[in-house]
Amino acid sequence: MLFQWSPFSTEEALLKQLDDIGDHGSRIIIYNLWLNNEGKMELDFQSDPEDIRISCDAESGKSCSSTSVSDLHLANTLQYSLRAYLSILYLKIPENFCIWLRGRIVEYHNIARDLKYPEFIVYKPQNGGCKEGSVITSIGFLKEAPLVNIHGFNVYHRKRLILPFWNVAGSSTARSRGVVGVLEANFIQPTHNKQDFEKTPLFQKLENRLKEMTWEYWDYHCGLIGYHATKRLHKPSQVSSESRQKHATTKRKDHDHSIEPEILKRKAGLRVNLTGPESIQNPPATTTTSHLEDQELVLLLKENKRLYAR
Repeated sequence: MLFQWSPFSTEEALLKQLDDIGDHGSRIIIYNLWLNNEGKMELDFQSDPEDIRISCDAESGKSCSSTSVSDLHLANTLQYSLRAYLSILYLKIPENFCIWLRGRIVEYHNIARDLKYPEFIVYKPQNGGCKEGSVITSIGFLKEAPLVNIHGFNVYHRKRLILPFWNVAGSSTARSRGVVGVLEANFIQPTHNKQDFEKTPLFQKLENRLKEMTWEYWDYHCGLIGYHATKRLHKPSQVSSESRQKHATTKRKDHDHSIEPEILKRKAGLRVNLTGPESIQNPPATTTTSHLEDQELVLLLKENKRLYAR
C-alpha cells in the first residue's frame, strides 16, 4: 500500500527516509501537486528555500511581497507561510521537541510576549449552571499598535492553535485596533480539521465574552497608544474636607475587600494611577488642619502607591 500511494517504488528507498529521523519523530513528504491554470503549483517552494508558502492569488488581491508593517506582521504572514503558522501552532512545547521545515528549525513564537500593557482576565464558562472550569485570557496591545489594524484572539485547544487572530469585534470600527488576546479553551470541541470550533452555545458565549473583553480593554486603555480614552483608569480623587473622614472610614472598613475584588475582576494591575510615582511623591495640597484627616490622607497615598507598584 505504501508503494502504491507514495513516490517510492522500492523498500530500500522508502526505509531510507527514516534515516534522518532517529528513534522517534515524523517525516512529512509532499509530492504530486497539481498545477493551476497558469502552470504554477498551489504551493510555492521557490520564494523562500526554507519555507513552503501558498501561492499568491492575483484575483483576490493578496500580495505576499508587500513590505508594509501590517502585511509583514505574523497575523498576515501565517495565512500563506507554513513556517509562520508552525511558529505559533503550539501554546507550549517541551524542551525535547522541535519542528524542522526544509532543513531549518522552526523558531517557537509566544504571542502573549508581544503584548504591551497586558491584563489577565479570568473567564468561567457555564452551561446549564454547570461550571466548565476557569480560563485565563491574556489581553493587551500589540507592540506595533496603532500602526497595524490587527486585532483578535488566538484560541488554543489543549495547547494546539485552532483560531489564530479570531476577529470577534468586527472590522467596522476602530474600537479594537491593536487589541490581541491569547487563551486556551479546552471546554469547547474543535472541528475535525482543527480549523474551527463546533458552533455550540458554549462557543457563542465565549465569542460574546471575548467581544466584551475587547471593547472594555479598548475603552480603558486606548489612551496609552494615542487615542482618546472613553473611560478613565482608577485614580485617587480629591475628596472634600467634609467627606474625607467618611471616605477614609469606609476605606478602612473595606480595605481588604473593596480594592481586591476590582483587581481580581480584571486580573491586572492597570486599573491604578498611571500618572506615575510623581503624583505619589507630590500629593495634592490640602487646607485641613485636622491631624486625623492628615493621617487618613497618608494612608490613602500609601494604598495608591501599593496599587501602582502592583
